[in-house]
Amino acid sequence: MSRSAHPAGPRHADVFPDGHYSAPAADLNVLDEKVWSRTVRRNDDGVATVAGIEVTRLAEEFGTPAYFLDEADFRARCRAWSDAFGPNADVFYAGKAFLSRAVVRWLTEEGLNLDVCSGGELATALAGGMPPERIAFHGNNKSTEEIERAVSVGVGRIVLDSFQEIVRVAHIAQRLGRRQPVQIRVTVGVEAHTHEFIATAHEDQKFGIALADGQAAEAVRRALELDGIELIGIHSHIGSQIFDMAGFEVSARRVVQLLAEIRDEHGVELPEIDLGGGLGIAYTSEDDPKEPYDIAKSLLEIVTRECDAARLTTPRISVEPGRAIVGPTAFTLYEVGTIKPLEGLRTYVSVDGGMSDNIRTALYNADYSVALVSRRSDAEPMLSRVVGKHCESGDIVVRDAYLPADLAPGDLIAVPATGAYCRSMASNYNHALRPPVVAVRDGEARVVVRRETEEDLLRLDIG
Repeated sequence: MSRSAHPAGPRHADVFPDGHYSAPAADLNVLDEKVWSRTVRRNDDGVATVAGIEVTRLAEEFGTPAYFLDEADFRARCRAWSDAFGPNADVFYAGKAFLSRAVVRWLTEEGLNLDVCSGGELATALAGGMPPERIAFHGNNKSTEEIERAVSVGVGRIVLDSFQEIVRVAHIAQRLGRRQPVQIRVTVGVEAHTHEFIATAHEDQKFGIALADGQAAEAVRRALELDGIELIGIHSHIGSQIFDMAGFEVSARRVVQLLAEIRDEHGVELPEIDLGGGLGIAYTSEDDPKEPYDIAKSLLEIVTRECDAARLTTPRISVEPGRAIVGPTAFTLYEVGTIKPLEGLRTYVSVDGGMSDNIRTALYNADYSVALVSRRSDAEPMLSRVVGKHCESGDIVVRDAYLPADLAPGDLIAVPATGAYCRSMASNYNHALRPPVVAVRDGEARVVVRRETEEDLLRLDIG
């Protein structure tokens, strides 16, 4: 079938079957700067480039699917966050978003700290050269082995997540002859405006110790009594992909109130608070994220105001952007396979990846953008659903988007803003091979995480 022979799905402004209204872009050849990394452009032939490299060349050299990570953009975002908060605050990159030795090296060189939440992330942080004192260790169920390693190497802080963990960390540190700096994670009862699975500050979930019923205050009492740990602050995190600062204001107020209660009961002013991360990014043109400077200004003003009202010395503030740094800096490149028009509904566009390289659409009903990037097209837009090759009807990459009606097998399409949680949550479902991560900068590309091979899969299968 020729490129112009595909029956197109709906081509006008549509109400999607889920009730969401959208209109096609005025020109499908224009890439929305809001959702793409900063060095992405189109050349005169309509081929997208990143760091000056055509995606057609990248596909030939590295194959598809593949993640392409814009190093210059990543570093620029690190500097923006660091500059916004200044020397009297700490920025901890949330490694769960995406972590590799190359990323750790970039973070170290740009002066950021690193938050990890597993033994594997800690191993990667150390292998990449992050100084242990600039590492924070999170997690709701840290193993004895993980705690022992974290204390032994001298991580800068361990975030305590339960009453059992307070005792466990203290005993391990004492046995190792250390006094481990710790923070206590509290749940402050804030309902963040985000998906249920990524809202983390309401009481009915697995993270932290609730402020309600005095549990957090009791955790502080116990921590202050134990010799193996040094309580340096309180930690709070209200969720992910948040655009509204109102939740942070409520969270900061409640954390500062706890600090005042600690002062009044124990005569101690804790020197640090960590307000977590969770600031949103633009996945589609409808998203409107805040800039680091505006976020920093708002958070610093909130904490200073609340501390002044409570007659407290303003503590050192920490934040944990992960998605906000790496999310916008990468895109996933796919090759189009089968195309199935459904008359009156939409056209299904299958690609050579899917839920094994981006589970977020299936898991969170996440929204993404998509574009034809291997050529220019002046065809009319067709309502499309980009799906993967896995044996699941929920294997959806982009639920509803507009693509040119002359889309054909072999075309390259790209999904932007896939730097966070896509590679880190990737799987081998259907024995898929996890894609590589390729760093691009100043006209050069290099693999920082290689593509898996069948040998990798079989190496673990010992029969």
